[in-house]
Parts: sequence; C-alpha cells; structure tokens
Amino acid sequence: MLIARPMTTHDKTPLTYKAAGVDIDAGDALIDKIKPLAAMTRRAGANADLGGFGGVFDPKAAGFEDPVLVSGTDGVGTKLKLAFETNKHDTIGIDLVAMCVNDVLAQGAEPLFFLDYFATGHLETGVAEQVVTGIANGCKESGCALIGGETAEMPGMYQDGHYDLAGFVVGAAERGSLLPDTDSMQAGDALIAIASSGPHSNGYSLVRSVVERSGLSLTDSSPFSDGSLGEALLTPTKLYVSALKPILKDKLIKGLAHITGGGITENTPRMLPKTLVPAIDFDKIQVLPVFEWMQEVGAIDTEEMRRTFNMGVGMIAAVSQENVQTVLDRLNNAGETAYIIGELADA
Repeated sequence: MLIARPMTTHDKTPLTYKAAGVDIDAGDALIDKIKPLAAMTRRAGANADLGGFGGVFDPKAAGFEDPVLVSGTDGVGTKLKLAFETNKHDTIGIDLVAMCVNDVLAQGAEPLFFLDYFATGHLETGVAEQVVTGIANGCKESGCALIGGETAEMPGMYQDGHYDLAGFVVGAAERGSLLPDTDSMQAGDALIAIASSGPHSNGYSLVRSVVERSGLSLTDSSPFSDGSLGEALLTPTKLYVSALKPILKDKLIKGLAHITGGGITENTPRMLPKTLVPAIDFDKIQVLPVFEWMQEVGAIDTEEMRRTFNMGVGMIAAVSQENVQTVLDRLNNAGETAYIIGELADA
C-alpha cells in the first residue's frame, strides 16, 4: 500500500559555511593576528611559524644529547567563567600554560613547546586574540615555543561569549635526570614550599560558590587585596620555570610536587616512594588572604580547604639538608618566596 507524502517546498537560497555559523575568513584573520605572538616565543629548536599541518621541534638544536620527552595536558576549569563574567581574557592563557608547564617541570623536564586548543560557538577574534596573547606571554616567560594549535568554531556547542581551552606541552630532560629521584630520598630531607599567587586554576567551582554566598559582585572591591574581586580571583597561575630550571640542572632537588587539585595533602605524596611520607607542619604555611577570606565566608572546614586549594603553596621541593640553604637562597634571589614547611619521615 502506498502512503501519500506531503509536498514540501525547499528554500533554494544557496547555503554557505558562514551562514551555518562558521566564518573561515574570521579564522584566517585570527591566524594573521597571532602569528607575531607565536614568533615572539621562538627558541632554539623551534621556528614558531604557524600555518603548517604540524609543529616541528628539534631537541638536538635545543642542546639535548640524549633526551627523554615528558608531555602534559591541562585546562583551566571553571575559572573560565570568571573571565566570561568580567570580560577579561588577557591572563587566562597564562593559566593554561602554567598548569601544563609546571607539571612537566615537576618531572624535572624543561618545557620545549606548547600547543593550544581554543573552541567556541562563534569566533570573536578580539577575545581569541586576548586569550592567545596570554598564552604567548606564558610561553615566553617559560622559555617554551608556541608552535601550533587549533581554533574550532562550533555553532550550537557553546553559549554566546563562551569558549573552552586546553593546552598541550612537551618537555625534555637528559636521560637519568628525571624527577623524582626516589632512590636518593631519605627521612630527614627537607620539604621547601614555594609560594603560589592565589588559587591558581583549581577549586573554582567552590570559589564561585563562596562569591555567591558573600553577596559581592565581581566588580566590587576585593575584601582581601587591591582592585576588584574579579581581578583578584583572575590572578594568573604562577610560572616556576625560570626560577627552578637552573636549580634542577644543578641537581639540587630530589623531587617536586605541583600543588593542584587535591591540594598539599594529596599532591605531596605523589613524588615520594612508599617508604616515606611528608611530615608537614601546616602552621608554618604562609596562607594567602584569599584563602582566609574564602574559608570564613564559606564556613569551609580546614581539611576541605587543604584538599581543595593550594593554601598559598604552588610547589613543594624535597631537598637534602646539605642543600637546603643553597636552594632557599637561589629561589628567594629569583624572586620567589620559599621556606621550609617540614621534612620526609619513614612511613
């Protein structure tokens, strides 16, 4: 039996990719704008030219003889929502780079090159350029070449004005020099804290809940620092490469823990052998005012704070007692705030 189908009239207007929501010309214009940004991150081993199908890096030209490669990838989580709400996009790219390069640094590797992924529903070239400017600045400060990336315009996937970011870094270390050096660790080795700049890029779902409970808007004055609350909470993640790289080359550090999600309590043990535990005196930690404010406003339990936020410590280094003062002096002379918070103990 044949079933009659209703007659339909199709619109004969020619369809285009741009009409469907993807503007290739805008993407090309963005590439032209960010080429100079990538060029400023040039370093030995990379020419930092954009436009090919893949980024190329030559470890031998970078001075490595027998390198072991270390890779990492990360994002910045819901800290992005603060960038959207404040319309401030020039530092979120620094966060992206820092979350990646600090991870490979904790393995004893020098960051070599970086790629980014920027995805949005509608490409606003001005916003994207601000984001990539932050990425380039973070790469330059880390001595890491921005050699490529991907800009994806996907209509219907994101709310207007929203985007997502991911970063990918590759670093290298000479064979035999990777961290942690668990074989040399022993009870009594010192644990040195290196200060953070704030929450970095972790715990922002809880941060935003605290802001909501406080009744403050992001444009109100910050109750714990200069400037607005939004500006304070968007303080970028600290980059530790320039301060730590020369100390690592001199093999003065046995292990490094990058204090990210999970805080001090969960990240410090990741660099230790099963025979040792971190004996940390939390009273010695120089807690930043932002964390004191959040704990008070949110009535957050201390243990919850410690396993969610870095509490003012962005990196922890395990160092033999004979090298402690040297490492402290070199870190502080490099502009970091470094101090002893404990030692390793037998498990």
